[in-house]
Amino acid sequence: MSDKREDNSLGGRVKRYAKVGRAMGGLAARVAGHRYLGLKVDRAEHASELKSALGGLKGPLMKVAQIMATIPDALPKEYVEELRQLQANAPSMGWAFVKRRMASELGPDWQKRFKEFTHEAAAAASLGQVHQATSLDGRALACKLQYPDMQSAVEADLSQLKLIFRLYERYDRAIATQQIHAEIADRLREELDYDREARAMALYRLMLADEPEVHLPEPVSTLTTKRLLTMTWVEGEPLMSFLDKKPKVELRNKVAYNMFRAWYVPFYEYGIIHGDPHLGNYTVRPKGTADEGAVNLMDFGCIRIFDAKFVQGVIDLYWALQNDDRELAVHAYESWGFKGLNKDVIDVLNRWAMFVYGPLLEDRTRKIQEHESGIYGREVAESVHADLRRLGPVTPPKEFVFMDRAAIGLGSVFLHLKAEINWYQMFHDLIRDFDAKVLAKRQKAALKEVGL
Repeated sequence: MSDKREDNSLGGRVKRYAKVGRAMGGLAARVAGHRYLGLKVDRAEHASELKSALGGLKGPLMKVAQIMATIPDALPKEYVEELRQLQANAPSMGWAFVKRRMASELGPDWQKRFKEFTHEAAAAASLGQVHQATSLDGRALACKLQYPDMQSAVEADLSQLKLIFRLYERYDRAIATQQIHAEIADRLREELDYDREARAMALYRLMLADEPEVHLPEPVSTLTTKRLLTMTWVEGEPLMSFLDKKPKVELRNKVAYNMFRAWYVPFYEYGIIHGDPHLGNYTVRPKGTADEGAVNLMDFGCIRIFDAKFVQGVIDLYWALQNDDRELAVHAYESWGFKGLNKDVIDVLNRWAMFVYGPLLEDRTRKIQEHESGIYGREVAESVHADLRRLGPVTPPKEFVFMDRAAIGLGSVFLHLKAEINWYQMFHDLIRDFDAKVLAKRQKAALKEVGL
């Protein structure tokens, strides 16, 4: 029943180019002026202006901006700090839009299909906003509505992003960006299909069925379309609100353990990962409730399905670092499809791998990062990036865009929690009985069950 006028169109893309040009033109000019001409700009002020402009634009550039904020040296630190806040604090659209969207998806009498439906959005992000509702049988619901013209916006923004990456490579040869762009494009196009996201949600409910302290919403298929996703409402509070109450370390550790299981049980048992671990995609069951410290996992538009051999490579690299087996490390990188490798590049990649795997290599209780340095991994990443700029370009396999993002995103969560855990034991609990053939069969069966 969705409005076909919102499908990808030339007119929609042209309008988007104009809006994006206004928002991004200032950034390009000022950053270029700073890099090449030495012009002084108030970067903190301009970064705040850029965040506001992108928030008002809606759409994929907000998500891309967050991804760019994780690429070392791509943007000044002031921009990184502002852009990291985008998805959690995006301004919502008004009731007039909500009524149009709901009517186009469920018909003119859509309000009769709910007992209650709130006018104000409970949350707003890059591609859509969420409203609370109550079903006719009394269940608390969350209805995610996609913003208008998102298909045109995605295609226009991906074209703009390709140009941005080309400019990036002119002054920074560390990373070849073609595969990064391809991966972002694939995931963004998938995120537009809320029917697909509902199936991905069902998949995660299947994979995490044996995790009692990881809660997920349940999709409501009769109230879901390509641009409207209706699911059960899950109660929780944002991580920062949870931390404001100064919970004891035991409770913080419990949250960290549950987050670790929520992300990595699906990966090591099914070869599937949630690729978007920003702060808006999960909440914590609050202190004082029956299951305090349990977590709610939400937003399944960005999942990544890996071949069993990719997961095997992740484990191979772990053992290579644990046993100082350089040949096995090279095998792992090559099995993933890394190109442009030589001895010096491998040494640099191993340095990054030692940081990512570091907490898993020591059989002791420790923090995820034992020195205070702001953004998780930034110092190490910048050092690695500088060496790759000197040695590069390196062409990373596209699978690494969201795998790396998940690792850094989760590391940031654990850093906020100041969790003190034996990460080695948690990791070994997951990989102890790993068998790539078993994973492949299990993955195939699970995807077939949910229709993905």
